[in-house]
Amino acid sequence: MTRFAPVYRAMGMITMLFGLTMLAPLILSYVTNDGAQAAYDEAFALTMLCGAFLWYRYRRCKRELNIRDGFLMVVLVWTVLPGFAAIPLMLQLGISHTDAYFEAVSGLTTTGATVLSNLDSLPMSINLWRHQLVWLGAMGLIVLAVAILPMLGIGGRQMFKAETPGPMKDSKLTPRIAETAKGLWTVYILVTIFCLFAYRWAGMSWFDAVCHTFSTMGLGGFSTHDASFGYFGSSRIEAVAIVFMLIAGMNFATLFLAASGRSLMPYVRDPEAQWFVGITLISIVIVGTYVWKDGIYGDVNTAMRHAAFNVVSIATTTGYASVDYAQWPIFAPLWMLFLSSFATSAGSTGGGIKMMRALLLYKQVYRELLRAMHPNAVYNIRIGGQVAPQSILFAVLSFGFMYMVSIASLTLVLAFTGLDIVTAFTAVVASVNNTGPGLGLVGPSTTYAVLEDFQTWVCIFAMLLGRLEIFTLLVVLTPAFWRK
Repeated sequence: MTRFAPVYRAMGMITMLFGLTMLAPLILSYVTNDGAQAAYDEAFALTMLCGAFLWYRYRRCKRELNIRDGFLMVVLVWTVLPGFAAIPLMLQLGISHTDAYFEAVSGLTTTGATVLSNLDSLPMSINLWRHQLVWLGAMGLIVLAVAILPMLGIGGRQMFKAETPGPMKDSKLTPRIAETAKGLWTVYILVTIFCLFAYRWAGMSWFDAVCHTFSTMGLGGFSTHDASFGYFGSSRIEAVAIVFMLIAGMNFATLFLAASGRSLMPYVRDPEAQWFVGITLISIVIVGTYVWKDGIYGDVNTAMRHAAFNVVSIATTTGYASVDYAQWPIFAPLWMLFLSSFATSAGSTGGGIKMMRALLLYKQVYRELLRAMHPNAVYNIRIGGQVAPQSILFAVLSFGFMYMVSIASLTLVLAFTGLDIVTAFTAVVASVNNTGPGLGLVGPSTTYAVLEDFQTWVCIFAMLLGRLEIFTLLVVLTPAFWRK
C-alpha cells in the first residue's frame, strides 16, 4: 500500500459523487432529445467506473488525512475531475481534448473563459453542464466532500483548510468541520434559490434563469448566449445580477452568521465587506463618468448603467458583459481588471488575492513608513479590531510576492509564444484571478479559441494556480513534498 492510499480511496468516492452530478444534464438530454444522450451515458459510466475502481482498490486504507494528504487531495480534485467533466464536451461537440479540458477547468475554477462559440445553438444539456460546473466549483467540491465523507469514515479538516480561500484558514463557524461545510452549503443553496426566482421575475426564461443563477452565484460568467447579458438588453435583469454578484463577492461565512443571527451586524463588523462595497461603488462612479465624458454614451444614465454592471462583473471576477467594454478608453477596462485582483472577500466565490490580503499588505506598507520615521515605536496591525499575527503577515507577504511573480512569469511565457503583450498580460491576469475575459484577442466579445494549444495549457495552469491560491498547487510540485 502506498502512503497516499487513503487519498486515492477518498478520490474514488469524490469521483463517484462527481459522476452523480452528471445525472442532471443526462436526464435533461433525454427529456429534450438534444442529441447528447450518448455522450453523457459514456461520460457517466466511465466516471463511475473509475471512481469505483479507486475506492475498491484502496477500500481498506482508512485513517485521518494529514497535511500532505490534504494538499494532494485538493490538487487531484481540481486537476482530475475536469478530465471527466470534459468527456461530454469532447464527444458531443467534437472539440480537442485541450479545448474541452480548458472549458471544464474554466467552469470548475469559476473562471468563465470559454473556447466555445454559437452558445445559443448548443444542446441545452451541454449549456446546463457548463453552468453546473461553475456552481459546484464555486463553494468547492472539497467543502461538499467534508460534509459527506466523515459519514464514510474519512475526516476532512486538512482538505477544508487547503481548499478554503483567504488567509484566515483556521477560523471555524461551528465546532465541527463537517457542520461548517454543511452550514456554508445551506446558505449557498438558499441564496441560489432566491437568485433563480429573481432572474425569472426579471424576465429570463426558466432555463436561462437556472444557468445564469449557477454562474452568478459561482461568479463564473458563463452564459447561454454569445452576447452574454447584452442578449437580454434588460436593466432589470442586470440589476438582479449586480445584487447577487455583490452578495457572492462577499464572505459566505459572514452571510452564514448574518442569516443565523438574523442581523446585518456581521456585515457592519466585517472590514472586508465595507472596503469591497466602497471601492466598487467609487469605481462605478469613476468609470461611468469617464466613459460618459469621453462620449461613448450620450447620456450619463446609460453610461452609469453599463459601468455599474460591467465594473461589478469584473471586480467580482464574474466575467459577464453587457457591452464590449474593450472598446471603451483603455483606462476603464484596465481599472476593472485591476479591481479583479483584490476586490472580492476571502470566503467568497471570487478570485484574486482577496480584500483581506490587500488590506493586510496596505497596513504592512503603512507600518513600515511609520517605522522609518519612528524606529523605536511599536505598531500592531489590526483587522476588525484584532491584532494580525506575525505568521499571517509573513504568509500574506509571501503570497503577494508569488502572485506578482506568477503573473509576470506566465505573461513572459505567453509573450514568448508570439502573443501581443496586451493579450498575453490580460489573459494571464484574467486566468489567475479566475475572471474570464481579458483584452486584445481574448476580450469580452471574443473567445480563447484563438490561442494555440500550448498557450491554452498556460492559461489552464494559471486558472488552477489562482483557484488553489498558488501555494496549494506549488507545494505539491516541490520535490520536498514527495520525500518521506
